[in-house]
Amino acid sequence: MDLWLFFASGAAIFAALTTILAKIGLKNVDSHLATAIRTMVVLAFAWLMVFIVGSQNEIFTAGGRSWAFLIMSGLAAGASWLCFFRALQIGSVNQVVPIDKSSTIMTMILAFIFLGEPMGTITVAGMALMGIGTWLMLERRPAASKQEVESDADDGNTASPAASEAATQKPIMTRKDFVTRSWLFFALLAAVFASLTAILGRVGIAYIDANLGTAIRTMAVVPMSWLMVFITGGQRRIGSIDRKSWVFLLLSGVATGASWLMFYRALQLGSASLVVPVDKLSIVLTMAFARLFLGERFSRRSLAGLVLLTVGTLLPVVFYG
Repeated sequence: MDLWLFFASGAAIFAALTTILAKIGLKNVDSHLATAIRTMVVLAFAWLMVFIVGSQNEIFTAGGRSWAFLIMSGLAAGASWLCFFRALQIGSVNQVVPIDKSSTIMTMILAFIFLGEPMGTITVAGMALMGIGTWLMLERRPAASKQEVESDADDGNTASPAASEAATQKPIMTRKDFVTRSWLFFALLAAVFASLTAILGRVGIAYIDANLGTAIRTMAVVPMSWLMVFITGGQRRIGSIDRKSWVFLLLSGVATGASWLMFYRALQLGSASLVVPVDKLSIVLTMAFARLFLGERFSRRSLAGLVLLTVGTLLPVVFYG
């Protein structure tokens, strides 16, 4: 196995653990506050690895170009995190993760445009399959009003003709409905920022150790995440976090740190258009974990989309890796 493939696969495994652990830890915690706490854990983990491998002295020899791109990559990563965990707090794992993982397509396009990485017929076919798979995984849910009428019928209550007619009409979008469905907006933003994170990071770590690069870009994420906490007043809720949430948030931070370290090491060894798809295969493990630990169920349509997404992701890796 090529080293880049080994590290990219490890990144995918830890990324899947990150999502599940964070979903459990986010249950009673503000999403911005949770992101800031996890970021502190990642920062400590990243600098620990820097001193373990002995690359701390490179911080004085890293060029301005590396610093600039790593800081921009860190800011993009912070924005992606904030959006992703906000979406995860509102929607379910099987709703949010497919949208977030669509960043693979954007990353491959940006790698072709800005990094000059090749994009052959196989790559385009893989991107098409990923796009179709993502679309299939977006579950279509029946209107709540119709469900309520059916529930009343199951309970032996007969709905009035007016209620039945109202159930078949297009429901009015309330503020609560808008907030509930805003997971899609935040998930899309997370995908856009995630693709920028990979491209900017690829340039930033070209001439320095990957562990040091991860630590530097995490330094850019920390102030951004805590700024959002203080803007939203989340710091006042630190004392209300229960022990279970603390444990899972800390574990999620460690998993994120491990994922980032492996991802940027893989990115240093291989091309972004190959590393990112393997890393995004974490969606398979994420959905498996969501079924096992969160009890989330998936329709045949969603599973078919997962298969297409996986095949589309693996195509470029198999032919060009």
